[in-house]
Amino acid sequence: MEYVTAAPDPRSPSGSARASRLSLAVALLCGALGAAVALLATRQRWSQGTATVAGGAFPLTAKGSDVTGVPAALAIVGLAALVAVFAVRRAGRLVVAALLALSGAGTVIAALLGASDSSALDEKAAQASGDTSAAVDALTHTAWPYVAAVGGALILLAGLLALRYGRLWPAMSGRYERGTAPRPRRRAPAVDPDRPEELWKALDRGEDPTGA
Repeated sequence: MEYVTAAPDPRSPSGSARASRLSLAVALLCGALGAAVALLATRQRWSQGTATVAGGAFPLTAKGSDVTGVPAALAIVGLAALVAVFAVRRAGRLVVAALLALSGAGTVIAALLGASDSSALDEKAAQASGDTSAAVDALTHTAWPYVAAVGGALILLAGLLALRYGRLWPAMSGRYERGTAPRPRRRAPAVDPDRPEELWKALDRGEDPTGA
């Protein structure tokens, strides 16, 4: 007789716990990796060209941070939102997860727009030639803007996972939060009748030193 093992139901407690752990691990990996990739890509050369000056062609290059600062800024925001997801609960977690997703989407859009941008090199060409109307010649672009877009896509994926499964993720421990239960009152130390100074201290506190 052949036995068939049923697949675990994702709606069951064990299935929900498994989905929570898996989505949490993937979101953390994608969010952290995406932010690192986007930040690294913005520090690389995005475009290059030449400017015509008196001595001939002058080579020019532009990093991602020269073209646009939006991807790096949004990558930092996304990384902060990824950490903040675990510090809030319920509606607050939903808002932070949405911010995480929007940071990733904005990083993708800004990186793709910067992939064909020439304003940074045009500005450098004008400075090199002394002509404000000068433009860069032989303009070429590298693949780094698309690498930054990939980083933004990973941040976006982390945000979507937080929106879908964030309610199942654990929050920061509340062990350091102040409890609502009243603390037990500390009992006053017993008074030694052979020490007069302790009798006077007990009288000052309004206690009966005789213990009656």
